[in-house]
Amino acid sequence: MTSPVKNQVYTAEILGYSSEGLGIARIHGQVVFVHDAIRGEVCDILIMKVGKSAAFGKAVAWHTVSPHRREPDCPYYRRCGGCAYRHMDYAEELWAKGQRVQDALTRLGGSHVQVEEILGASQPLHYRNKSQYPVSPDGKVGFYRARTHCVTDLTACLIQKPQADAAAGALRTYLAEYRVPGYDEKTGTGLVRHLYVRTNASGQSLLCVVVNGEALPHEDALISALRRAVPDAVGVVLGVNTRRDNVILGDRYRTLWGRDTLTDTLCGHTFRLSIPSFYQVNRDQAQVLYRRAVDYAGLTGTELVLDLYCGAGTITLTMADRAKKVIGAEIVSAAVENARENAAANGMENAEFFCGDAGDIASKLAAEKLHPDVICVDPPRKGLAPEVIDAMAQMGPQRIVYVSCDPATLGRDVKLLEQKGYRLTRATAVDLFPGTAHVETVALLSRETNPPTAGTTKGACGTSE
Repeated sequence: MTSPVKNQVYTAEILGYSSEGLGIARIHGQVVFVHDAIRGEVCDILIMKVGKSAAFGKAVAWHTVSPHRREPDCPYYRRCGGCAYRHMDYAEELWAKGQRVQDALTRLGGSHVQVEEILGASQPLHYRNKSQYPVSPDGKVGFYRARTHCVTDLTACLIQKPQADAAAGALRTYLAEYRVPGYDEKTGTGLVRHLYVRTNASGQSLLCVVVNGEALPHEDALISALRRAVPDAVGVVLGVNTRRDNVILGDRYRTLWGRDTLTDTLCGHTFRLSIPSFYQVNRDQAQVLYRRAVDYAGLTGTELVLDLYCGAGTITLTMADRAKKVIGAEIVSAAVENARENAAANGMENAEFFCGDAGDIASKLAAEKLHPDVICVDPPRKGLAPEVIDAMAQMGPQRIVYVSCDPATLGRDVKLLEQKGYRLTRATAVDLFPGTAHVETVALLSRETNPPTAGTTKGACGTSE
């Protein structure tokens, strides 16, 4: 059977969605990822690219239009790569995200467990409390186009806080007025790389300008411009990043004005956050996420809990409310310092924190014969390293609560943990990122009564549709 041909138009039905929010069709037996398409629609699809295993196209005409289709509410939608679902209503977006999690657990994780629900956001606009604006060599301040590092210059974003957009506007004006060059990834030249903005629930902001150097020209003018644009700013920080890679933040900071931390409240606790500290970008939905994680942990007040990848201690202190003792581990030293300060500020005497790689700390604790009742993990997008999984299994907790920002790596790790004697028993999807293709999941894995013996591999569960 022949593959679809580039620049040809085919008629096909949209069957579902990719992990990036693209529609999926099948043409001549090949998967075609389709821009601007919705499940159930029958479209004329122009083929734009043909690869070995899949093709890419865009819908150019519709024979059947989904009732979930809407006009995008953002003028930058098809030029900016931040959002994926602004051409459909929120109900369809939630279906797509819930199905993505289910597919990952079934097909990659080999599990029969059904996702209990997807918990949507009550406020899908202006929810991001952390904004990161890349700066182009010619002074654009905005967001990358999809699958590129070309910056789309924009003045307002529907998912960022107004304070962040105002700070971006002030930086854009400063760059033009003083002819300060933006960073060029190709040559490693230029000065300003990113603008980073944290905003708390009361509207206060902490601003950081990340530079390829040690200082900025006319720093006082920049400080004044940012303070005028964001009157409730608590501090302006300079971040130094001279690395030749795509890591946003550097490893050194200098406070230009005010404070270098921002305070926010979450799940009844007060948290002090530095620039590099991990903190969920959607505060309201993070509380939903953490409440479900605590529910899955099944805490009664007698348990020892180990929280790996703990950041500034948000999940750790939430667990500490219902546990006998919690231990948090995090590789970012500034975040660990914040976590310790946060525990003290909230009067939590049953929380202890260690700084180091999650795998190293987990292995060390396993060697010390630590046996927590519950282990909670909230790893980065790449998921758990093999040594972390090995160490967790050695410690033998009754329950593992896995908070995931990537369904694919969650599915992979569910299968690996099953081989260590832990079976997935519950899962809930939580939408912390309305409009975008990202979704969080809380999964509960419970230790089996008769786990596989050491050195053996247990067969995967059958799949279900």
